[in-house]
Amino acid sequence: MSDSAHATNGSAAAVDGDADTVSHADEATGEAAEPYTFADLSVVMGTYNEEEAIGTVLEDIDEVTDGEAEVVCVDGSSDRTPEIAREHGATVIEQEPQGYGVAVREAVLTPDRPVVVTTDCDDTYPMEALPEFLAAINDGADVVSGDRLYHGAEAMPAFNRLGNHAFAAIASLLMGERVHDTTTGMRAYRREVVEEIGWTENTGLSAELLIRPLMRGHDVRERPIHYAERLGETKLDPIGGGAAIAKSIVTVCLEEQLRRF
Repeated sequence: MSDSAHATNGSAAAVDGDADTVSHADEATGEAAEPYTFADLSVVMGTYNEEEAIGTVLEDIDEVTDGEAEVVCVDGSSDRTPEIAREHGATVIEQEPQGYGVAVREAVLTPDRPVVVTTDCDDTYPMEALPEFLAAINDGADVVSGDRLYHGAEAMPAFNRLGNHAFAAIASLLMGERVHDTTTGMRAYRREVVEEIGWTENTGLSAELLIRPLMRGHDVRERPIHYAERLGETKLDPIGGGAAIAKSIVTVCLEEQLRRF
């Protein structure tokens, strides 16, 4: 396996090329359409007390996309996170803290641009990968999922890393389809994919956002990404959160298996 995208669901090949030059297929005609550019891209995230990192993340997005991508933050912070986000031109939707999934679901469904990228606001994900993600969408992918574990994810706490490998193993077994990183926070989606599927999970939403499209036959591709050490304090309880994610994976996989009958 190389550093190029590895296929999930038997539908993807390595993706090369610039995001501004690779065309996507028009679903109605099957013919090549104008390629999506960063002006068609929304980068969305849930934010909660990330004043230490949010400015860096937004500056990176602005630099990589030449200021063309829309940024949406759904925020439940008690610090300066929303103020800093607005100063950097992001749209901020303030929301009482209700968990990861509630915030990300709102962030995903708020913008109306045709391509949505989810990320975290703690500076762990490489915004320089955005052109490659967009190129993969233009190449025909419905979902492009950042695989943090491919390069080892040494910046991730060892307990979390072990848990993420376990989540991927459980999901792969239940789906009958090999996946490598079910809980990554960095993914690109075609808007119609996230709009057509009813999302149900909260803590386990990141796994659900991968499993349901994959099990419904969408073109899902995992792309290796480098994962950096986070800025600021983590908010996730590794024990309670891990148990909730594992339960979500089992629930969603079984629901999707039953849906096939």
